[in-house]
Order: sequence, then C-alpha cells, then structure tokens
Amino acid sequence: MKPALTRQQLLSRKSNPAAGARAYTDSEIDVQLSELAGWTLRDGAIERTYAFRDYHDTVAFVNALAWIAHREDHHPDLGVHYDRCVVRWSTHDVGGLSENDFICAAKASALAG
Repeated sequence: MKPALTRQQLLSRKSNPAAGARAYTDSEIDVQLSELAGWTLRDGAIERTYAFRDYHDTVAFVNALAWIAHREDHHPDLGVHYDRCVVRWSTHDVGGLSENDFICAAKASALAG
C-alpha cells in the first residue's frame, strides 16, 4: 500500500498524466483522504463543495481553478451554482482515483483558502 502524501507534499507536486498513473486501492483512498479536509469519496470520485458569498465569487473561483487544471493538465467535473461550486476529481484513464486527483484536490483547497 502506498503511504499517504501530506497536504504539503501534494501541493509541491505536479500532476503527471503521462506517468502511467494507476488507480488507488480503497484503503489508499481512505488514507489519502485523511490528509484532505472536506473531501469525500462519492461515486468513484473525490468531491468537495465550496461555498461563496455570491455568483461573482463563485465564478472567480471557477476561473482560477480552470487555470490550475490547465496547468496541471488534469480537469475536474464542476457543478457551478449561484453561491457554491461542487468539484469532483477522478482519473478516467485508470478507471478510478490516482495521485493526480489528490494533487489537484489539495491545490483546489489551497486556492479556496
């Protein structure tokens, strides 16, 4: 079993889709989620809802997250609403969750503060 990366370790890494990522096991997912406050496993993806004051703040977060996703070459599914954004990460190429999902989740959390 792969040991959990700390939040700081995740933030210091770059997503690498070409690195032959592999799907995490259920126990690896549980251990890694313990390092990311607010994230949960739901329907094969990790998910978190971020709440905002209004639509402007929500869209500002979405635009900044889109920039991060582009830079990381790993893109989330987003549910954009007036005062919240639901962010879901999974790695379709491995049919589950990979390290890239946890790296990007940590960066989304850092963005939201």
